[in-house]
This record gives sequence, structure tokens and C-alpha cells, in this order.
Amino acid sequence: MIKAVLIGPPGSGKTTLGHLLAERLGVAFRDTDADVEAVAGKPVSDIFVEDGEARFRELEQQAVRQALAEHDGVLSLGGGAVLNPETQALLDGQPVVYLQVGLADAVQRVGLAAARPLLVLNPRSQLKKLMEERRPIYERLAVLTVVTDKREPAELAEEIIEGLGS
Repeated sequence: MIKAVLIGPPGSGKTTLGHLLAERLGVAFRDTDADVEAVAGKPVSDIFVEDGEARFRELEQQAVRQALAEHDGVLSLGGGAVLNPETQALLDGQPVVYLQVGLADAVQRVGLAAARPLLVLNPRSQLKKLMEERRPIYERLAVLTVVTDKREPAELAEEIIEGLGS
């Protein structure tokens, strides 16, 4: 049974917090971006460049569907995975946690030189746009919203455990 599904924009702390939360709950951690990379045999950034965003989204959808069906633990979804209507339907009834982060903290965490395919041209502007576009979806899907700005992962993990009654 899934203990928590972490959603949020790049830089919200899904991977860092996911590992810690899984450890605290005594379960496995899984990241759908890592699943996509394993299937494709290359990093997400290369998939975008060589195969295009549409192919990445297709692989991502398959990874999310498979992870939700078979994973028993904490699951982290790529920031844009929630854009897919099928994924949105699959997340209904799941313990979805939206990791909300402000632009300044997200920029600091992501690092503007990082290999983030959707943040190539004007990273700060692109990140702001992505966050604004996706926020309503994140908020609608979440059963728990946790603000991550200026907070330590250990504190956030405890808030999630308490909030989900895990």
C-alpha cells in the first residue's frame, strides 16, 4: 500500500524528503523519474532533447501507472506528471502530499545550471510559469499540503507522518 505520493514543482524537495519519509516509515522509496530513466536507458534531459517531451510524458505516464499498481511505500512523481488526466484519475483516493515551495527557495534548490529540460532558456521565468500553471492541479489532488520554504526535511517528514496519520 502506498504510504505517500509526493507531488510538487522542481525544487520542492520530493526526492530528498521522499527518502527521509520512507526511512522514517520503514518502507521503500521510489521516484518515477528514475523509473523513466531506467526504461529509456538515459537521463530525463537526454530523453527531452533526443526523443521530445511527448515521448517523455508517455514514458512518465507508464511509470506512474506501474508504480501506483505495484509500489508499497513512498512515491515521488516528476513535477509535470500531474498534468496527465489519467494520472490525475489514478491519484484519486491516494495519500497525495503537495510539497509547496516559493519561487526563491525553488530556484535556490534547483540551481539554475542544473539539467532541467523545461527550464532551459530563462530558468527563473520558466520555473515561475510552471509553478503557476501547475499549482491548481497540485492543490486539487493533494489530501495534505506542506509548505517547504526555509524548513528542514526532518521537520517536514514529521508533519507529513502526522498529517497522513501514518
